[in-house]
Amino acid sequence: MSSRISQSVIVQMKEATPRPIGVVDSAGMVVASSDLALIGSHIISAENIAAAGGERCAVYGGRTFRAMNGPDMRLDYAVFVEGTDETAASLCVMASIAVSEAKTYYDEKYDKSALVKNIITDNILPGDIYVHARELHFTADVPRAVFFVRQIGKADVAVVDAIRRLFPEKQKDFVISISETDVAVVKEVGPNADAKELSRLALSMEQAISDELGIKTVIGIGTIAHHLRELAGRYKEAQVAIDVGKVFDTDKTIINYENLRIARLIYQLPTTMCEMFLSEVFKMNPIDSLDDETLSIINEFFDNNLNISETSRKLFVHRNTLVYRLGKIKKLTGLDLREFDQAIVFKVALMVKKYLNSQKAN
Repeated sequence: MSSRISQSVIVQMKEATPRPIGVVDSAGMVVASSDLALIGSHIISAENIAAAGGERCAVYGGRTFRAMNGPDMRLDYAVFVEGTDETAASLCVMASIAVSEAKTYYDEKYDKSALVKNIITDNILPGDIYVHARELHFTADVPRAVFFVRQIGKADVAVVDAIRRLFPEKQKDFVISISETDVAVVKEVGPNADAKELSRLALSMEQAISDELGIKTVIGIGTIAHHLRELAGRYKEAQVAIDVGKVFDTDKTIINYENLRIARLIYQLPTTMCEMFLSEVFKMNPIDSLDDETLSIINEFFDNNLNISETSRKLFVHRNTLVYRLGKIKKLTGLDLREFDQAIVFKVALMVKKYLNSQKAN
């Protein structure tokens, strides 16, 4: 935040009390004060500022402090008031609220990262996007990729810093803390960027977070946005990629929305329609009648593109044995997996069943 904005708020507060009021940055240096002689001096250490965090005020060196955190939950600045009594505490709280409101206004009007966050979280009217972008000299119509990074297990705010080190161009690439576990990344890409390039970028993030912090992540990738107004939709795609991937690609940690296709279609279907589809497909016997070994054979057959020879080699069984087992599956279900059209129906049915199981688990 501009020290000029802080100073403006503090000067107005000066009219309400004769007590010196000011603002220190994360290093303890005074960046604004009603006592101009204090500006530029160090009056507190960063460690002692941190002790003043949260909703409480802290006393140090004859002054009352109240620390304020930035959007990534790290110490941003602290407001101080001369004195250690209740009046000083009340003034400190009021001053911190005033400075915080001014900071929010300043960020929303003059900070590109705040604009991007407002866009992806639908916190801005579509008609205002272009206006704010023009005020910030922000190019609106360049290709941008949107990633949604979710921490699995333990969470650490340092994830934001780890990603920012990968993308240091702060005027083009934006790493935004969404919650304790979630981070959004909006990165400018070239005109020829494709799904493979986006996957490589996601992999670099995953590896950096794992190597530096030992934290596991799952990363959703939206399709490329070609204008700022498209970012909200692409952000939702990245979120959906994680949700759908959790059902259909449980072993993957990087999931591209563009690659989900049938999976995301099934994910949007009502469960009643899915149940009707399964009952129509498996008229002879329900899909639950297939044991785990049979399902394993079917999945291997699909993984090898319905190639009998390759599947038998992977399963370490004779080709004739596999043909015999596929015949038994046909008798049991009425579907011949060696026929392409029937195999497609069976594959979709397995995905529908997996989706229904996930819904029941929730």
